[in-house]
Amino acid sequence: MELLYYARLMRRHWPLLLLSLLAGTGVAFAVTTHATPRYVAGITMLVSADDREGSLSTALQAGALSQQRVQSYAALLTSRRVVGRIAGGEDVRDLQDAITASPIPNTNLLQVTVADSDPARAARRADALGSAFTRVIDEIERPTPKTPPTVRVTVVDNAEVPEVPVSPRPLVNLALGALIALFTVVGGIVLRDHLDTTVKTADALREIAGSSILGVIGYERDARRHPLILRGHGRSSRAEAFRSLRTNLQFIGVDRQPKSLVVTSCLPGEGKSSTSVNLAITMAQAGWRVILVDADLRRPSVPRYLGIEGGTGLTDVLIERARLHDVVQTWGQPGLSVLPSGRIPPNPSELLGSGGMRSVLAQLTEEYDMVIVDAPPLLPVTDAAALGAICDGALLVVRHGKTRREQVLRAGELLSSINARLVGTVLNFVPAKHGSYYGYGYGYDSADQETAPETPQTQAPLPV
Repeated sequence: MELLYYARLMRRHWPLLLLSLLAGTGVAFAVTTHATPRYVAGITMLVSADDREGSLSTALQAGALSQQRVQSYAALLTSRRVVGRIAGGEDVRDLQDAITASPIPNTNLLQVTVADSDPARAARRADALGSAFTRVIDEIERPTPKTPPTVRVTVVDNAEVPEVPVSPRPLVNLALGALIALFTVVGGIVLRDHLDTTVKTADALREIAGSSILGVIGYERDARRHPLILRGHGRSSRAEAFRSLRTNLQFIGVDRQPKSLVVTSCLPGEGKSSTSVNLAITMAQAGWRVILVDADLRRPSVPRYLGIEGGTGLTDVLIERARLHDVVQTWGQPGLSVLPSGRIPPNPSELLGSGGMRSVLAQLTEEYDMVIVDAPPLLPVTDAAALGAICDGALLVVRHGKTRREQVLRAGELLSSINARLVGTVLNFVPAKHGSYYGYGYGYDSADQETAPETPQTQAPLPV
């Protein structure tokens, strides 16, 4: 399951992965193009001990001595005493870094290489190093100036001018550049995913909220221009998602079926108003007697979604300036009843938590099969909490990839503190290709379902 999750995560970010491959390859190509080529020339030297007696015992001793000397000579080759003789006017330390000496295992042979940007100069320095080293060994291995040396070093293979540089290696550099860039981006994507605390799956939302998922609403391309599900005669996958939400609401409590439902969210912009409106339309299409109450007395948007007049409504009833039945409007066929918010008051929380609001809800639940209350977000203000305390249940709308887990936890704790019943959650704005959402082939794109259309929609009949 984890492997499948990360595979989907990489698939969602495939443009970034492709860009990283191109960038890594481009950088590696630029570095390779501007890198100075290095050539390596090498010589082979034989270390042999003096065996003047020719007996077997002296031969064995000479062989052992030679092998002992080979290990020491490998380090001596890069000493300042040896390298200084071929350095000329160059820095001895730089030349030491360009020389590599290593004994060939189980032999008395030394392999010496010299690296340089000029192939001919690398070969000359390697030969010069061999000559200088044989002279140094001849000096230090003489017991006295007049006796022969106990160990000799002989150059077996002279250096040849190299034709192919050992670096840079274009194919290797390009492959390494692409892999390093790819692994860096993959690591960044995985790290960002682990640090991201937003809700992105239905399973995560179910675990955090401690409540069932009643609906998963897709991310629709035309939601800003057409926020209602009536377009296309209600045959879109988004309309089907709301019908599924309606069906799930019928099974949330056989013995305690809610008749008043407050729809809210953690923060603004998560789609709670469009969910309220479309859920009410879907229930009306099924023959329910439904009334939609716009209880967002701070930023009401139901009138703009439905294209109705919202200047008189709930606030006028609560302050007893109008009667309830006089401000309820009918929208579409069969009729969906709508109670607009009315004028924005200076004290929304007090009005929504008042006894007048309880009386209004009690009267509406007697006359309708379902009362859907569009409430403000839970965390910024206390309006939704006040409504949740007097309604039969609360439906929490969570926006995919935006709402954070700690916000969902805080919203659940707030509802629990007032003994409000969280009947379920809705995961909104889910991408069409996401594992939590299964569409029917309709296109989806970014749109803010919470944003109402710029111009009011005209009343449209509801399909039977």
